Amino acid sequence: MRLGVQVRRFLAVGLTAVAVDFVTYGLCLTADFPIDLAKAGGFLVGTLFAYLANRFWTFEAAARPGALRDFLVLYLATLAINVAVNAVMISWLGESWPAIGVAFVVATAVSATLNFLGLKFYVFRAAPSG
Repeated sequence: MRLGVQVRRFLAVGLTAVAVDFVTYGLCLTADFPIDLAKAGGFLVGTLFAYLANRFWTFEAAARPGALRDFLVLYLATLAINVAVNAVMISWLGESWPAIGVAFVVATAVSATLNFLGLKFYVFRAAPSG
């Protein structure tokens, strides 16, 4: 599959995963879940959606032992990187709303790029032929 197609699918999956997270969060709140549990539930459902959609649609990857574990490790690592990049950008730019917006975009771009590369070349890598 062409790289451009994978990138577009990855972006569509990411945006949809955020929507799934938000809707799940709202449904949990409507069902009177405690707010932290509702947020965790939304995040987990969105993450599960991202795993399945990226595996089956974006990268069309066959089942591989350890892929879910690798996915979770990748996403935890890029979460930490996202938070760190955001903090560095804010320390450089200040805490004004425009600076916070720039920091958010830069941190998201860095972590999304790392997620794409990690998914393509590690988590959903093609099996060696032979």
